[in-house]
Amino acid sequence: MTTIDLEAPAFAATAREGAARRVAKRIAAGYRAWQNRRAFYRLSDMSDIELHDIGLTRGDLSVAVSLGNDPTANLRAITNSRRENVEPFSATRI
Repeated sequence: MTTIDLEAPAFAATAREGAARRVAKRIAAGYRAWQNRRAFYRLSDMSDIELHDIGLTRGDLSVAVSLGNDPTANLRAITNSRRENVEPFSATRI
């Protein structure tokens, strides 16, 4: 037996493990995307007042859906950019 013969089964096992991990990650990502979409559509069932209470508008929901794959990630980007553009509150008396 040569060294190559001894290493071949170990390499095949690690390749199978790597493929199994990739498949598991894809399944987990698909499940996470499905959960995020369900949560997003629950947001669309809220009234405008309820959305305002959590810092969103109906327009934010429309933009988040139109931007692409994961609307919850898009909402996060929208709210983060809004938060960065807000000036801090100053409690000074005149």
